Amino acid sequence: MKRFLKLLEVQRWDDHRFYHQSRINQTLHLISAISFLIAYGVLFFDPALAALIAWCISMVTRQTGHYVFEPRGFDTVNNVSDEHKEAIKVGFNMKRKSALLTVWVLIPAVLYFEPSLFGLIEPGLTQGGLNGWAHDVGMAWLALGVAGVLFRVTQLWIKEDLVTGLAWATKIITDPLHDIKMYHTAPLHLLRGELIDPMTHVRSH
Repeated sequence: MKRFLKLLEVQRWDDHRFYHQSRINQTLHLISAISFLIAYGVLFFDPALAALIAWCISMVTRQTGHYVFEPRGFDTVNNVSDEHKEAIKVGFNMKRKSALLTVWVLIPAVLYFEPSLFGLIEPGLTQGGLNGWAHDVGMAWLALGVAGVLFRVTQLWIKEDLVTGLAWATKIITDPLHDIKMYHTAPLHLLRGELIDPMTHVRSH
């Protein structure tokens, strides 16, 4: 348990200092975290809607922060290259994210042109119209999210060990709570015109 907690702490710290230096990114993560918590609650009575909220709001805001606003290139705060950060990233680095998001984008089109998913499901599009299609998309996105986590846990289990994979999965599931704790003041910094977190706590670490 001690090693599990230490790995969780290190993974959270590395994620923060390497990938959340932009105040805009931090603010978008705050919005993402709040919507993720809403999705967690909705999951208990409408899993498809929960997945739609998680992917269309939570993931879009979160990944927009990473792709558009987070500084890339040499990291002067941590004195490491972007390539180094991507190589040691425990979870989904930009390459893995791009692959996951490509599948995410393709799923609605596949279900529109092949509503039965090649005979694997009862098609919502033909039976319930666009609402049925949206439900099927939501369920497919939910399955994609679960599969993505399980796939990466398995990869980490093979590459490192099971504890590393479970620590990462725990981090992913609890990120909304941690992000709110870490970035709840980010909008105030933005209003003051601070686009980049000076990361003094990282530099002095």
